[in-house]
Amino acid sequence: MKQFGNFVFIETDIKDVVIIEPRVFGDRRGYFMETYKESDFDAAGLRYRFVQDNQSSSRRGVLRGLHFQKTHPQAKLVRVLKGEVLDVAVDLRKNSPTCGKWTGALLSEDNHRQFMVPRGFAHGFRVVSDYAEVAYKCDDFYHPEDEGGIRWDDPDIAVEWPFTEGIILSDKDKTNPFFADSRMVFDL
Repeated sequence: MKQFGNFVFIETDIKDVVIIEPRVFGDRRGYFMETYKESDFDAAGLRYRFVQDNQSSSRRGVLRGLHFQKTHPQAKLVRVLKGEVLDVAVDLRKNSPTCGKWTGALLSEDNHRQFMVPRGFAHGFRVVSDYAEVAYKCDDFYHPEDEGGIRWDDPDIAVEWPFTEGIILSDKDKTNPFFADSRMVFDL
């Protein structure tokens, strides 16, 4: 755990995936917090140049993922504006000792945590509240022709999703290949 400025950076069990807890200043009016400050993230070793912000809304049961871009991998800084999700990163880095392993974090509007998913990972989340809004920064632009994915229920990866009944998937996510069949790894 490291602290720089108004952020605490918490290492996970997979190298380079970090949970970030911002300092929240609250009073009777509400709260204020910094969600990103380049100098503090740089000091923590998270040197990214973000070029695109994305936001999604989803209802309870929605599972988005596990997604990546094949030739334009993206690092993502993920946070929840409303509700709660289990956010997951799967290591796809060929030379990593944790290739094929996952880690995750519960992100919510109450805990204000953020999840730093570096390049070379598949990413996804499961909505555990009635409704959730998720926002994330990316360090490369989205290329629709470059999309890739891995099945959310791949037994070799074995993500421990909260409640598996009532999962709502996109048509694309229903047909994602298993990790072993995709043979997708990043040489990063």
